[in-house]
Amino acid sequence: MTSFVDSPNGVFPSVCSLDCPDQCGLLIHKENGKIVKVEGDPEHPVTKGFICNKVRNMTERIYDEKRLKYPMKRVGAKGEGHFEQISWDEAIDTITKRWKELLQNDGAESILPYSFYGNMGNLAAEGMDRRFFHRLGASNLDRNICNSAGAAGYKYTMGGSFGIDPEDTIHSKLFIFWGINAVSTNMHQVSLAQQARKQNGAKIIVIDVHKNQTARFADWFIPILPGTDTALALGLMHILFAENMVDHSFLEQYTVGSEQLREHVEQYDPITVSSITGIPVEDILTLARMYGQTSPAFLRIGNGPQHHDNGGMFVRTVSCLPALTGQWTVKGGGAIKGNSAYLAFNTANLQRPDLQQNKNTRVINMNLLGEALLTLDPPIKSLFVYGTNPAVVTPAGNKVRKGLERENLFTVVHDLFLTETAKYADIVLPATSSFENTDFYTSYWHHYIQLQQPVIESYGESKSNVEVFRLLAKGMNFSETAFDDTESELIDQSLDTPSNPYIKRINYEVLSKKQYVKAEVEFPTNLPTPSGKIELYSDKMKQDGYPALPTYIPLNNDSDHPLRFIAGPNHNFLNSTFANQNKHVDLEKEPVIVLNQFDADQAGVKDGEKVRVWNEQGECVLKASAGENVLRGVAVTQGLWGADDDTKHLVNSLTPDRIADMGGGATFFSGKVSVEKIS
Repeated sequence: MTSFVDSPNGVFPSVCSLDCPDQCGLLIHKENGKIVKVEGDPEHPVTKGFICNKVRNMTERIYDEKRLKYPMKRVGAKGEGHFEQISWDEAIDTITKRWKELLQNDGAESILPYSFYGNMGNLAAEGMDRRFFHRLGASNLDRNICNSAGAAGYKYTMGGSFGIDPEDTIHSKLFIFWGINAVSTNMHQVSLAQQARKQNGAKIIVIDVHKNQTARFADWFIPILPGTDTALALGLMHILFAENMVDHSFLEQYTVGSEQLREHVEQYDPITVSSITGIPVEDILTLARMYGQTSPAFLRIGNGPQHHDNGGMFVRTVSCLPALTGQWTVKGGGAIKGNSAYLAFNTANLQRPDLQQNKNTRVINMNLLGEALLTLDPPIKSLFVYGTNPAVVTPAGNKVRKGLERENLFTVVHDLFLTETAKYADIVLPATSSFENTDFYTSYWHHYIQLQQPVIESYGESKSNVEVFRLLAKGMNFSETAFDDTESELIDQSLDTPSNPYIKRINYEVLSKKQYVKAEVEFPTNLPTPSGKIELYSDKMKQDGYPALPTYIPLNNDSDHPLRFIAGPNHNFLNSTFANQNKHVDLEKEPVIVLNQFDADQAGVKDGEKVRVWNEQGECVLKASAGENVLRGVAVTQGLWGADDDTKHLVNSLTPDRIADMGGGATFFSGKVSVEKIS
């Protein structure tokens, strides 16, 4: 079969690699061996040819003059970004020689991999790399910066990441986007909602802390105080029970604990909930009645509220709502937090944890990287970073950058660009883009597995993660055949999943012919909870030290700063990806902090003025946008702007590195700040 790479001209199928639930099908246009255009695949059953600005402008990122072309070693001070070109042989030899010394003198746990899903390809993110670090015996990284708190909370209620098929939401008559700026982060769910609005007269409600693009798209925007979402969900339950808007037959057949929950939520009356959330009593009543009296009703549960101290409990709580009204049995009703359980592949086959000889290797929470680099004993002596940019994206960013400055920390970064983190590295390795790799992709929203085959030659001397860790394994003299597996073999091993019947007919050969294949999904009637049912009351939670029933627990309030600080995503970046591309920066213009007019007046700040935003951890300089787009006591900024030798826009300098209530998750949105006008 002729490969796409060998064909210099034409249009070729592809898939978006970004950390986004939509995972769009793409068509790549090539002329003279180069990509000239990226467009959506109109035949894709879910994404249907519509793509976002980030992907539409991907060609500029792939051929950006700043993209790394060859390995480099540091020749200046850490953080200055001064490097000189070296060969791959020298790079691998330097890394493996240093690691062999560390193994002998400090032990394998002195080495830490630090990675996330900058490329959502499963081989790129958790394939040969995991095999290598397992065999090496390095410290294990707990990769929980994104959705782990919410995943843990949802699991207590539903047993796993099971939601409805998003394609069915065209039948929905009520959409509640709760804590998700879906216009920017799940655009095809918005498209489906718009379709249902036209066909069914569906109403669209947004509950969020900020009147963002999705809120402006909605029929009704409900602003809420940060971290109080659990109280609102409990208040809705109170009204549903009190006004007999629950489905008693569903509760009896498919749930446990409905009677305990009914008694428990009596304390969350509308007046009490209004005082907690900042939402008027009449709005709480109207929302509950709309939800209780409309069918099908669909909840899109966002990532935002789970990034609080109480984030896991929020998701555990809100995921009970569709059970109260019996929406899981109605086509187009129910909820989506995530759908990854349907596409779960054989991670043991892919990652090979059996290669790890020391089963008690220490585990380091990635949200605590700064603390770990500065205080861990025995210390981390080497850091290998790929698929992420911790100098910008990790909480408590000033701690992280201080840790990266350590002269006795041997740091390697594998990336497409000289990122803010790479400037602290001793060795920098050029990475391929997803269009240069073979990989497979599993959406955490829709139900399709997709294959990426290489479309273009590797850029310069860049190499994929699979290639790099094969070279490192060879340099470390690892003899296991696990390091010889080809990409197609890795995919087949991953899709050998006896425990997941939904994808039993999918393998590399099938994907290579069809490009994307839908899992054979049925919503499970016997959930993987201890009872097999939806657990409104959870004995497992009680055993784990949590309240057995959904409970509102206020945010940590150990700071005297007046404003809750929410550092959410913007429309044209994805975390720090694209923040170094001029076109995307021009589209976003400049970093802004959104304030309520009352708070701006209290601080003596006028709309459009530059302000210092600060707390005990650090400070930023942002432009104030004052008005009524947030409630009093709330400050919202959007996007992780790059440093470019100026750290004044790095908003994660202000975010806490506390750990959320469940799953080891991050608490990005539970920090507090003050603002003051810059003279």
